[in-house]
Amino acid sequence: MTRDKDRKRIIRVRMKKTGESYTAARAHVIAKNTTPAEPRPRAVDHAALAGMADEAISAKTGRTWRGWAKVLDADEAASMPHREIAALVRRKYSVGDWWAQAVTVGYERIKGLRARGQRRSGAYEAGKSRTFNVPVQVLFDAWKNDAVRRRWLDGVNASVRTATAPKGLRLQWPDGGIIAVWFTGKGPGKSTVALAHTKLPDKAAAERAKKYWTDRLNALASMFAETTG
Repeated sequence: MTRDKDRKRIIRVRMKKTGESYTAARAHVIAKNTTPAEPRPRAVDHAALAGMADEAISAKTGRTWRGWAKVLDADEAASMPHREIAALVRRKYSVGDWWAQAVTVGYERIKGLRARGQRRSGAYEAGKSRTFNVPVQVLFDAWKNDAVRRRWLDGVNASVRTATAPKGLRLQWPDGGIIAVWFTGKGPGKSTVALAHTKLPDKAAAERAKKYWTDRLNALASMFAETTG
């Protein structure tokens, strides 16, 4: 009741000042005192920013992207170099090498430290992965052996810089780029390869590399089919 009396008093004051009718003065007073509702902030889609579904990352690391953003923010990871974030994820949260890299890249994207396909340095990279119906050692050897590798790489003369059988290797690409490759066994007769083609100059080069690696992994699958068929 007190609020209504105060409003009527303000309306009458306006009527006296402006000569408006009660209805007109009341409409002005109500409009003036009505504060537009603040728009609700749009929820951040962490998975879309990271470039990987929550189901995939949580299945392998035990946390969704929102969960990783929360714990890494608490660690002040956004101010760390890429390598230090990955080491933190491995040591403190007991995540394996490949998935520690995935968490780190996703977190950096969420925080706006890199775009999709871009490294913290500003250079771009292309990533691909594929599962094959061969044991992990066979898959590793197809990358490690120079003669075999050239068959499905369509003759590209890349060289192995480092290799740890059957977990991973790094290839030196003819144009100066580096191909980082990780291998994971998926049980008897099945394994997965994941790669990152790094040091690409721009997004267009990254798109071309991604298409190239799709074609080459298809060629590798065909080679395995011919060998085991």
